[in-house]
Amino acid sequence: MRLHRLDITAFGPFGASQSVDFDDLSAAGLFLLHGPTGAGKTSVLDAVCYALYGSVPGARQGGTGQGMTLRSDHAAVGTRTEVRLELTVAGRRLEVTRQPPWERPKLRGKGTTVDKAQTWLREYDATTRAWKDLSRSHQEIGEEITQLLGMSREQFCQVVLLPQGDFARFLRADAEARGKLLGRLFDTRRFAEVEKRLAERRRTTEARVREGDAALLADAHRMQQAAGDAMALPELAPGEPGLAEAVLEAAAVARGTARELLTVADCRLTAAESAQAAAERRLADARELDRLQRRFAQAREHAARLAERADAHRAAEERMERARKAEAVAPALELRDAADSEHRRAAAAEASARALLPPGLADAGAAGLAAAARRAAEELGGLESARRAERRLAELVEERAGLDRQERADDEVRQDAETWLADWETTRTGLQSRVDSAQEAAARAEQLALQREPARRRLDAARLRDRLTDDTEEARRRALAAAEDAVEARAHWLDLKEQRLHGIAAELAANLTDGAPCAVCGATEHPAPARKTAGHVDRDAEERALAGHQAADERRAKAERHLGTVREALAAATAEAGDAATDRLAEEAEELEGTYARARATASTLHAAQEELRRAEGEREQRVAAQQQAVVRSASRVAGRDRLEREQASLEEELARARDGAESVTARAAQLERQAALLTRAAETARVAEDTAQRLKDADARLADAAFRARFDTPADAAAALLDDTAHRELQRRLDAWQSEDAAVRAVLAEADTAEAARRPPADLAAAERAAADAGRRLREAASARDAAARCCAELDRLSAHATTSVRRLAPLREEHTRVARLASLAAGTSVDNERRMRLESYVLAARLEQVAAAATARLLRMSSGRYTLVHSDGRTGRGRSGLGLHVVDAWTGRERDTATLSGGETFFASLALALGLADVVTDEAGGVRLDTLFIDEGFGSLDDQTLDEVLDVLDALRERDRSVGIVSHVADLRRRVHAQLEVVKGRSGSVLRQRGAG
Repeated sequence: MRLHRLDITAFGPFGASQSVDFDDLSAAGLFLLHGPTGAGKTSVLDAVCYALYGSVPGARQGGTGQGMTLRSDHAAVGTRTEVRLELTVAGRRLEVTRQPPWERPKLRGKGTTVDKAQTWLREYDATTRAWKDLSRSHQEIGEEITQLLGMSREQFCQVVLLPQGDFARFLRADAEARGKLLGRLFDTRRFAEVEKRLAERRRTTEARVREGDAALLADAHRMQQAAGDAMALPELAPGEPGLAEAVLEAAAVARGTARELLTVADCRLTAAESAQAAAERRLADARELDRLQRRFAQAREHAARLAERADAHRAAEERMERARKAEAVAPALELRDAADSEHRRAAAAEASARALLPPGLADAGAAGLAAAARRAAEELGGLESARRAERRLAELVEERAGLDRQERADDEVRQDAETWLADWETTRTGLQSRVDSAQEAAARAEQLALQREPARRRLDAARLRDRLTDDTEEARRRALAAAEDAVEARAHWLDLKEQRLHGIAAELAANLTDGAPCAVCGATEHPAPARKTAGHVDRDAEERALAGHQAADERRAKAERHLGTVREALAAATAEAGDAATDRLAEEAEELEGTYARARATASTLHAAQEELRRAEGEREQRVAAQQQAVVRSASRVAGRDRLEREQASLEEELARARDGAESVTARAAQLERQAALLTRAAETARVAEDTAQRLKDADARLADAAFRARFDTPADAAAALLDDTAHRELQRRLDAWQSEDAAVRAVLAEADTAEAARRPPADLAAAERAAADAGRRLREAASARDAAARCCAELDRLSAHATTSVRRLAPLREEHTRVARLASLAAGTSVDNERRMRLESYVLAARLEQVAAAATARLLRMSSGRYTLVHSDGRTGRGRSGLGLHVVDAWTGRERDTATLSGGETFFASLALALGLADVVTDEAGGVRLDTLFIDEGFGSLDDQTLDEVLDVLDALRERDRSVGIVSHVADLRRRVHAQLEVVKGRSGSVLRQRGAG
């Protein structure tokens, strides 16, 4: 991957558009990115990362979802944030353009709106020498860039943007912290997932084994219940070995005992069945004898009762005979009753109808009543024309009322219009005055709006100036105290170093042994080795003093940088606010805001005043038109009112004749309708009464003749002899029942076996029933005991078979659990077979760390003049796990020590070598993507001149692989040594970039 060009607009500290020509900078192979603290050196690297991945490194992540954090505070309101990067990767020249979300002012109206994030990807076609669009999808572009680079954003930030501070911490970190970083870079989550899956499978299989054992114990408990607590359960818990064998053994013993009990129960049941059969036979004989004896006694009693009812039976036979004769007279009786009922109803109806007639017609015959009804109907027919005239008269009255209502409405319209139009000039003048006032206020508000922002900025700057004045004095005091502490710490360190140099012979002598050569002179004899004196300073004391000196110096530099920053901010705030007092500026700003608010409030009524004036003018036009239309309608109603009056007079005269004294024609018609109906009904009821009287006379004659032929003295006797259906059926039933009972009694008394049983002694039924009940109870007890024994055997057989199947099914599961548990313990580092207690993921990372240490050593040897070598260690630290140790071998002493013992400068070039080695290994891991452009961020200030030259030689050697390296630093000495430079210059309106090539 090689960078060609970077264009930045409104990004980070860069308010305006800035460009970086990486081709020009990379021509020398080594270039410097420098500038004061806070100018924006790291923001250039952030822009590269944002262009590729849509987010910035580390804690500065904003991403496309937080684009507002990427936008420069110095950018103009109408300028959108944009980053464009041109690069070559995998032989393809691409251009990536990204615009984060942008909160901008609305094009219409007030307020702001947010434009969505935009992303473009283009590729240069060498054949046509033109750029062609590939995609505008954020997701597609991200996947394409990640696939071409072969690494994630985190990996890119570690292998291309080399953060020295992270690797210094990596050198001093423990195994867990190193594991986290290496895990992110080499993506060993799959191995951690294997550990997790194995642990889950171990828990799953263990739970399944315990569940199977619990089910087996449950079967054993059920077998114990079925065997009546005669079975002893094994005292083992689920999961313990031998549980299955113990359960099967106890089940076999319980099954043998149950089968013996079943054989005994079968014998008892056979004997009880024989005894019960004999008792049942004796009971049946006793019941039959008792039945025959009771049957004969009941027949004798029944025969005596029939003899007592013989007279009643003969009287019933005679009553039935008279009823049969009276049935011949029944039709004549029914006919006479029907004729009598009909005649009474007709006479009542006639009397009711005549009661409603006028006195002159109450005694008239049927013919006279019918004639009067016809005359009333004819008169009713002649009123139809009068009805139409009456309806027309009602319509004329309604029409005249409508004309009157219209006349009143038009009068109101004319009066309302005249009243409103009289005040029109005053209303129009007032509304026009409101419009003019609002327009003047709008112009005044625009003028005041231009004055608000400068006044507010001056006020904010004055407040910041007041606050920074106090902060500057405090920062100066802290910087002075930090400088004094740094001087004292340096003096203390130099003193201890000088003391240690004086006593270095004693340190060397402490390592001498008889017969071993001296590390200084090579002699094997040591006659007078130096001894440590009181107050001897060892190496640890010197290094602690050095660390204290370095920490104090860092605090001094930090305090001085903070003081410079505060002073710069104070100068900028003073230039913006001037010498004016903050209180006076606040009063002026508040007064300006109040005046502006009042002008805005007045101007906001302009639209409403204009709308109200337009509505008033429209209403005036409507009222003038309505007034004119009302006058025209009043003139047209005069002729119509005269016509209606003439027609109404003619109709009233006609209706007076037709009403004949009634209130209306309708009332007169109703009278005639009621009269015709009453007369018609009365004539009809009179004819019906005459007909029914004649039919009653004929029915009486036929009834007398029928009674004589049936040999009854009078029709009343015949009617008394009749029986209704219910009485007839009841009498016949009594006669039939008596005959049936008499025949049944005679039959029973004639039976031979019944008579024979009556001659025998009475049967003892209660004793036979008691004997049969006892035999049945003993049989049920024996059958219940036999069924219980059979169920016990069947249940034990079923549960034993189920337990055997469970044991067979659990066997492979137990084997699987044992195998998985061993694998999980081995992968988790807790198994006794894993001597170093190294987890699977740690094992993989250890291999990667060994590669990184080997790659870093090749550069570290040159940077340290052959003194230091990085080695990987898989030894255990304390009680922890092993696999991720990192040591440094000092060729001067021949000892291997922890990387945390390196000094500040040594830590820097060791971490730089480690970063470059890690970049090589991650690049190979990512698929061998060629990285032609690298950036190294800070850390050079801790090197002396000789070490700095050696480090630069190593970086310069990267050009042998056609790489270019950008150094991000504010160390002044690097500006002399590195000629190709990209300078970041900060100012009030934002930072700018100045580029200088190698020439």
